[in-house]
Amino acid sequence: MRRAILVTLDGLRRDQVAADTMPHLVAFSRRAETFSDYRTVFPSCTRVVSASIATGCFPARHELQGNSMVLMENGELVPHDAGRPDFLQHKRNITGRSLALPTLAERVSTIGGAIVFSNVSPGAAYAHDPDGHGHVYHRAGSFGPGRVPIPAPDALQVQPDLGGDRVMTQRFIREVVFARSPALGVLWLGDPDATQHNSPLGSAEHLEALRQSDLRAREVIEAVETCRAAGEDILLMIGSDHGHQTVTGVIDIDQDLVAAGLKDSESSRDVVVSSNGTSALIYVHPDCSDRMGALATHLGRAAWAGRIVSAHELHRIGQAPHHQLAFAVSMRASDEPNTYGVRGTSLVAKPASGKADRLGCGQHGGFGTYEQSPFLMISGDGFAAGKVRETTAAVVDIAPTILAHLGLAQDGMDGTALQRSGV
Repeated sequence: MRRAILVTLDGLRRDQVAADTMPHLVAFSRRAETFSDYRTVFPSCTRVVSASIATGCFPARHELQGNSMVLMENGELVPHDAGRPDFLQHKRNITGRSLALPTLAERVSTIGGAIVFSNVSPGAAYAHDPDGHGHVYHRAGSFGPGRVPIPAPDALQVQPDLGGDRVMTQRFIREVVFARSPALGVLWLGDPDATQHNSPLGSAEHLEALRQSDLRAREVIEAVETCRAAGEDILLMIGSDHGHQTVTGVIDIDQDLVAAGLKDSESSRDVVVSSNGTSALIYVHPDCSDRMGALATHLGRAAWAGRIVSAHELHRIGQAPHHQLAFAVSMRASDEPNTYGVRGTSLVAKPASGKADRLGCGQHGGFGTYEQSPFLMISGDGFAAGKVRETTAAVVDIAPTILAHLGLAQDGMDGTALQRSGV
């Protein structure tokens, strides 16, 4: 049976895969096909990317609009943190569906199934399989088919740090790569993203996170090579979901809109701002549609705003005006270096939850050059060792590529399979 294994090093931007800190990934690039123009979605956030990888579609179609987003509930705009363990179950109760499209876990459920190990937020982990077609292992709760909880002795109990990634990787190799051999195995590391949110890009802490994440990739690569030597046909995909920019300022968009007379109060539900790091989604209640023009004018003049996309143009960025989404805003960014010489800075939108953004550390979510520059390397049938693919590829291409390797249909997806013919 053919198999596919996807390894994600969360938050690793393409230009940081370098020989001094990540020698094993650099060595793997000589045995894999590398994608030099690999792109993510908007917002460039893990929960959104997880759903896009799982479905092969942009947020407009799978309907997980952001790391934080709004649902229209009983005529009211209700903000949500999509990272909460119960969010997708709540979304199903409100809208009738957790994600609007089938996931990879559902598509492979009859040919060997999917097993996901993840050390990021619960919402991002469960976005791979919110309806319980396979197995998902996460510290907030591990589930088998039918979303039946996995008993504590077999559940994943790790910390969201480098040590947790190490323990999780060892278990993934032992159980998924060698013992259980599902059609699809997904390993999603929490680093270097977790460290980058708390340490400056280029700092000693950040460089150590890169080295440790590189070691995790090496461990999986070696395990897959062992299986291949025994005759198995495994497609190995190693990549990231987004990059990072350095935070140079935090903007309270709610406060700004109140001061401009465009929002009744910072906690009001007439206009709701969902912060997504270096971007924001702005929802407008139908009763306040007469403010749309003034909002557009204000945002267009705001010194803190970069790219602004209005409701009728959301389709251009893979979004849609679900639940009264009126504007998508990417915060102002630059190519300037930080104190460690790492290029790419951005303002961030202050989250309503009060969660801190650390000035001088990493963040993502918008259209900044570096947060939109993840990496991807693929080894297996249909991919040429040591080649660099310069044509554009995107995270929505992951699912159809996996399905093509497994001999399954890729119908209804925004992405396309990346295999070359005759390789």
